[in-house]
Amino acid sequence: MTYYGPKEMAASFRTVRANTIKIAEEIPEESYSFRAAAGCRSVAETLIHIAVGARLQEQLHLTEHLATLVGFDFFGFHAKQAAEEQVARSKAQILAMLHAEGEKYAQTLEGLSEAFLAESVQYPQGMVPPSKSRFEMMISPKEHEMHHRGQLMLVQRMLGMVPPLTRHMQERIATMKAANPQKG
Repeated sequence: MTYYGPKEMAASFRTVRANTIKIAEEIPEESYSFRAAAGCRSVAETLIHIAVGARLQEQLHLTEHLATLVGFDFFGFHAKQAAEEQVARSKAQILAMLHAEGEKYAQTLEGLSEAFLAESVQYPQGMVPPSKSRFEMMISPKEHEMHHRGQLMLVQRMLGMVPPLTRHMQERIATMKAANPQKG
């Protein structure tokens, strides 16, 4: 019996994407060109990177249904994604992209079978581990998005903002303290 299958994967991905969208909505459009440091992606580039982040897994597992990554052109694939990050888009366009791409991937996850998720994909020689399950690879866009969302939360701090997840936690703590003042 599995406790985390396609429906749970999709729900979890939707939660992560919703939290990313909250940050994207709160950052003012005039700050979308902000870079935390030289060599870093701008806010807009990071959000586009997040929006298209699941495309690699879609290509590997659904379009090509690869059993091995030997011979896959990662550099060519990533070059196309990097070029897409450079396309100028408005905040509204980026938000629409985050919504559309996120829901597309969530629906993809919902439609996967447990047998498909259990399949093993071989990595090129010398990589550790030598293989991973499709399950592990298909949840990696969520992990990747959380990594970049953490960067965006730091950017929010640099812009003088309090990230929404932090605000919500602070509100819950204040409510708990108000309900039980002798322990606060």
